Amino acid sequence: MELLIGRVIKSHGIKGEVVVESTTDDEDIRYAPGEVLHGRQTGKERDLTIKSVRPHQKRLLVTFEEVADRTEADTLRGMQFFAQPRERDEDSDEFYDHELIGLSVLFDVSGTGNVEKIGDVTGVMHTPGRQILEVAYKGREVLIPFVMDIVPDVDLDAGTVIITPPEGLLDV
Repeated sequence: MELLIGRVIKSHGIKGEVVVESTTDDEDIRYAPGEVLHGRQTGKERDLTIKSVRPHQKRLLVTFEEVADRTEADTLRGMQFFAQPRERDEDSDEFYDHELIGLSVLFDVSGTGNVEKIGDVTGVMHTPGRQILEVAYKGREVLIPFVMDIVPDVDLDAGTVIITPPEGLLDV
């Protein structure tokens, strides 16, 4: 499985820089000088080595070793960059979005271990304070804070998330 980590919006200046809209939360790692990005554009694929990166208006300005000038940078417009998911430390309590999306959500009725499936994780929202799971529940979307008190167990091998929501959370 590959992850979309960004795309070229347009060229910038005359020295071969491009404006990249990043779609990863690992910008410092994925867009570090020396990293090789695998790019795809209609009908072609290309690997590009990052020469330099700098922030610019909530986007990144990137120069590549293989791109010498604006004319060549213009040919990259619309190119999408993909990467392999990074290996997660098994002892970590952190999860990548792609690991959570699609998991079955099980409701622990009264905290007794008696669980019933109520839906599936359809997305993950990132807010300043925490992550929030988007869950398809009874034909609508319910937002569940991804905190230990409410989501005490994530079992990637079983494909499940167990929740113990406070009263009324699923009714909102």
